[in-house]
Amino acid sequence: MGLELYLDLHSQPCRAVYIFAKKNNIAFEFKLVNLGTGQQFSEEFGKVNALRVVPAMKDGDFTLGESVAILKYLACKYPTPDHWYPADLQKRARVDEYLSWQHMTIRYHGSRIFMLRGLLPTLTGQPIPKDRMDEALEDLQKSMQTFEDKFLQGKPYIVGEKVSLADLVALVELMQPLGTGVDPLEGWPKLIEWRERVKGDVGKALFDEAHETLMKSKISIKALDRNSPMMQQLVKTLQKRYK
Repeated sequence: MGLELYLDLHSQPCRAVYIFAKKNNIAFEFKLVNLGTGQQFSEEFGKVNALRVVPAMKDGDFTLGESVAILKYLACKYPTPDHWYPADLQKRARVDEYLSWQHMTIRYHGSRIFMLRGLLPTLTGQPIPKDRMDEALEDLQKSMQTFEDKFLQGKPYIVGEKVSLADLVALVELMQPLGTGVDPLEGWPKLIEWRERVKGDVGKALFDEAHETLMKSKISIKALDRNSPMMQQLVKTLQKRYK
């Protein structure tokens, strides 16, 4: 039984796992878990990941959730170039440092913009107040300043001269607001240069392929049945999470 990756490419962490596997020629079966139709709540998917979130991985009888854990597993199991997750203890610690920090900063604030500008107004039929939107944008900008000052520090990449898992995870998160027409890197020339470097290392064709679903998200969001019980529950969850 080969490697199976359970993904929906609307999701930033799913895109990171997808890009990493494809870039490193890791053979896998793509198992679509359509978040818009609630497939994550199916009995079948629950056997793979009881947490009901994507990405998830099945490697023989072994199952794993959480994108960071999956990325590290793939980097360690398969013969991937060392720069992705360096064997050098201090370089690896720098990768881990960013991956630990980003959850409630870059990831949360980028996701919040996507939810407030895209998903929630469509599902509720109500516009998001301007002050909430302005606050979300400001919070992401603050996290980006920390990212530039603390993690990049004028270097080409987070860990120095070569791309790593940290850069890949950071970039897919900073792409998320683009799904609603907002480029958070506008006015940040150093971060724009970094973005283009990471894209180049991944390969533009692969990067664009992975983000095609995101760039069409306005269409897919409009197609959601906002009156379904599942969507009503989703709205309540998102409103609590992204105040």
